[in-house]
Amino acid sequence: MIHEVINIAKAASVEILKIYSLPKCNFDLKEDLSPITEADIKSNEIIISGLKKISNYPILTEESLVGYNERKTWNKYWLVDPLDGTKGFIDRDGGFTVNIALIENNQPILGVVYIPVSNDVFYAEKGKGALKNGSIIFNNSKRVNLIGADSVHHSTKGVHQFFKKNNITNIQKIGSSIKICKLAEGVIDVYPRLNGTSEWDTAASHIIANEAGCKLIDIETKTEISYNKKNLRNNYFIASKNNLNFHI
Repeated sequence: MIHEVINIAKAASVEILKIYSLPKCNFDLKEDLSPITEADIKSNEIIISGLKKISNYPILTEESLVGYNERKTWNKYWLVDPLDGTKGFIDRDGGFTVNIALIENNQPILGVVYIPVSNDVFYAEKGKGALKNGSIIFNNSKRVNLIGADSVHHSTKGVHQFFKKNNITNIQKIGSSIKICKLAEGVIDVYPRLNGTSEWDTAASHIIANEAGCKLIDIETKTEISYNKKNLRNNYFIASKNNLNFHI
């Protein structure tokens, strides 16, 4: 199934790039004031259509929401961000992805993150390891001077304080779920997210990180972040290698 999901993400990416190549990017604002473009909508349509052809699992996406009264009974379902990093798409910085995850018992068991601009794809299934473009990845970095990642568009004072408190001075600015993928392949060591994200932002890259020796820890529950909550917003979290702990 994983390769079918990759093909769906690739098909969505092809359409996203067609719109990305146009001279002007038009966008509207949703109720939460986040932007939405034609690329978000087109990608969403392609992914939903593709997933319906390969399974009967219900589908929840950023652009096709389902009420909690219905989805609270779901044991297994698709969780999708058809265009993660819409601000990066609008700014033409390349920092956007297609995220498709399969959730079972409130945790991701399969994830695909496709980066349209570079044509790179990260993917994982529970217990089968994480891969990038067909090659196994794992964060086995032995760096003493840790490398952190910060959001391009959503950095906060709290994140800056986190890096200062933990003596991390080498900080890379990276967009969308690419940050967690870079953690999985060992390019960075820690990514603190101390402002709002939603479940579809993290699910696909979460399983990739887990299969590559990394964790996404909810700073309130002190456990791996979970999915299909009544409120689809994630608590703040720290993504890092499994053997690292930090002052928050």
